[in-house]
Amino acid sequence: MSFGAPNNPYSQQPSPGQPGYPQQAPQGVPPQYGYPQYAQQPYGAYPSAGMPGMPGAGMPPLAHWGQRVGAYLLDLLIILGPMYALGFIDLANSDDPATAGPGPFFAVGMVYALGMGIFQLYKEGKTGQTIGKKVLGISLRREADGSTLGFGMAFVRKLAHALDSLACYLGWLWPLWDSKKQTFADKVCSTVVIKVDKG
Repeated sequence: MSFGAPNNPYSQQPSPGQPGYPQQAPQGVPPQYGYPQYAQQPYGAYPSAGMPGMPGAGMPPLAHWGQRVGAYLLDLLIILGPMYALGFIDLANSDDPATAGPGPFFAVGMVYALGMGIFQLYKEGKTGQTIGKKVLGISLRREADGSTLGFGMAFVRKLAHALDSLACYLGWLWPLWDSKKQTFADKVCSTVVIKVDKG
């Protein structure tokens, strides 16, 4: 078959400068002078991760275990701290602390804890960050493209953390040696926690 044969698909390739083939700017000529500019990748997205032989290729730096633990403890304090503080007020106001049950302050604290827990989950799904994650400069993202999870998937991931508590809480420690620093919940939900700028 000759190079110019009509059945040869390679013979029909347009040459640079012909319609259908983007002409590149000559060297040293800024692209705004009549030459097309190529689309850039959207902010926040990164190329497909997990390329063969290159774990986490294309991802921003992954959050280390200490950052994740610090963010988790801070979030726990924000959610549960006020509830227990209000419970101690009830305890201090009771006639007999040994037999005192939950009072009105503790009930208010429980409503707060529920509301704050839902708010934190919403923020994590929408922005990738709870308050604790924002303070520590880390963010929860989809492994495939770096996008945020959304509320529903963030909730599913919270439920999947039950897997991390099985087998003597091994899943919580898994990021210490895993190439993508993922817990079992992260692996099931295809998520990663990455480092981001604080602010």
